[in-house]
Amino acid sequence: MAIAEVKHLKKVYPTFTLSDVSFDLSAGRITGFIGRNGAGKTTTIKGMLGLVHSDFGQVSYFGMPLEENEDKIKHRIGYSTGAVNYYPKKKIKDIAAVTKTFYTNWDESTYRKYLTMFSLDENKTPSELSEGMKIKFNLLLALSHRIEILILDEPTSGLDPFSRDELLDLFVKLKNCGIAIFFSTHITSDLEKCADDIVYIQKGKLIASCSKDDFIENFGKAGETLEETILRLERNARNAETAC
Repeated sequence: MAIAEVKHLKKVYPTFTLSDVSFDLSAGRITGFIGRNGAGKTTTIKGMLGLVHSDFGQVSYFGMPLEENEDKIKHRIGYSTGAVNYYPKKKIKDIAAVTKTFYTNWDESTYRKYLTMFSLDENKTPSELSEGMKIKFNLLLALSHRIEILILDEPTSGLDPFSRDELLDLFVKLKNCGIAIFFSTHITSDLEKCADDIVYIQKGKLIASCSKDDFIENFGKAGETLEETILRLERNARNAETAC
């Protein structure tokens, strides 16, 4: 059963249009959101979270429209980007102390668990963290209030290969606990390792929303890796545009 639904999402900018994007997220499944830079992944995610006002469409979580239930819904979902842009000189423990006041379901034991897992020093500030550790800090805050859905924008960007593998392993553990995970990426090997479903967009248009196995069957060719399939689809789209 879908616990998040994106229906006919559209957002028009002067130089870009996100057009009629629809897909569902299910509990206990990892959905990889794939597309090259500028395809509309971040715009879609911002629309899903109410961070931009969509021109058309509806986003619902747990059977509730986001627009009328934003506060209630955001207590049940976690969100993280690849960057930390707030309080760069405040200590991690002080930022966490402020953050937990916004969540009635903040779980201190969960916070401590991930603090240890990510090897984060509470007495450091975001400005003292590497790019990879900043991503882990964002995830720490996102995971510490008993979430049911985790939405991530390029979470593995900036991580070294070992840290990326650790993070993907964490995704699998979270999905086994029933959490729905939706993450955008342009690193196709991440999808091969852990994704159950794929949402794929090109230039603001939805190309596919299906299980990874169905994507490979419907779009792949014999002997191709998932990366080779997506690269071929992108080349075909570029060549078609050039021909026009």
